Amino acid sequence: MSYFNQITSRLIFRKASSDDVAAWKEFFIKNSLIHFLGLDLNKSPEELATNWISMQLKRYDDVGLGHLAVIEKDSGLLIGMAGIIPRNWADREDYEIAYSFIPRYWGKGFATEAAKSLLEYGRENIQTDRFISIIDLENHASANVARKNGMKVLFQTEFLGMDVNVFGINLNSSVTSASSNE
Repeated sequence: MSYFNQITSRLIFRKASSDDVAAWKEFFIKNSLIHFLGLDLNKSPEELATNWISMQLKRYDDVGLGHLAVIEKDSGLLIGMAGIIPRNWADREDYEIAYSFIPRYWGKGFATEAAKSLLEYGRENIQTDRFISIIDLENHASANVARKNGMKVLFQTEFLGMDVNVFGINLNSSVTSASSNE
């Protein structure tokens, strides 16, 4: 299975492209959780969408991973971005399962479906001992997705100027260490 061509029961994953900017800018409009991403919110939704997609295209070239466009099978519409992102923490490289969905698609289980599919892909195709998800302390919806993906809080840190929990799942055993104040 190719990273850039995955399918679940309701979703199709594909490479993001500059053609997605118009649809992806909706993510940055009336999004009550946008502040959890550490972005420059002085930019227009179109600038933010363009920068987001440009960053993914660079990641594809540099590391062969990044956020993928998530398409709802039934409608054929772009509903979110999700992917595996290499992250460096204190002399180690982890792989983040990351997901962001357009607000009108929240609460429908799409993020959980995407995160589980990406973790399955990662387990089968990436040599690492764990996967993580980096989530703002106040982003309870994303934390719930991480938990549904079998992750537990590993540690708290600062990321992009925000206090975050780093959720993780250890692939060497069924138990992950947790040091959480939850």
